[in-house]
Amino acid sequence: MPSSQQTTRPELVIRRTFDAPRALVWRAWSEREFATQWGPKGFTTPEREMDLRPGGAWHARMISPDGKEYRQHGIVLEVVPQERLSFTFIWDDTPDVEMTVTITLADRGERTEMTFVQTGFDSLGSRDGHEGGWNEAFDELTGVIAEIKRTGKRETGDRKRE
Repeated sequence: MPSSQQTTRPELVIRRTFDAPRALVWRAWSEREFATQWGPKGFTTPEREMDLRPGGAWHARMISPDGKEYRQHGIVLEVVPQERLSFTFIWDDTPDVEMTVTITLADRGERTEMTFVQTGFDSLGSRDGHEGGWNEAFDELTGVIAEIKRTGKRETGDRKRE
């Protein structure tokens, strides 16, 4: 009897609860004005564009504190406004590694729980690197959401980095 060995690729699951309704959290993900205002600590995100429909393309460009550019792109797989967004995630410099990101938003009273799942990593090291980057980005996202909640919008360019 042949033996079969199932190989499981690492996945990343991050849960965050934001002090804001789902509609506002969705705006921070889906509207370019806000989506370019958050990313890993010290990085800027001058480009983040997404054709928010299944089959639509997206791309982003991040710049590290030392000036290195990181480009990524993919295809939107699923859009359920204010509830679920799924897309492929490919780093431009490693086009043979296609990951999938799925964000699910759920009401928790006046707050919103976000469940972020990324699959398709080619190594534990890649998953761990993404975990650090996404957690830093979600720390920034928390501030963007608070500013949108406070003012109705966040001014472009007032993203502060430490």
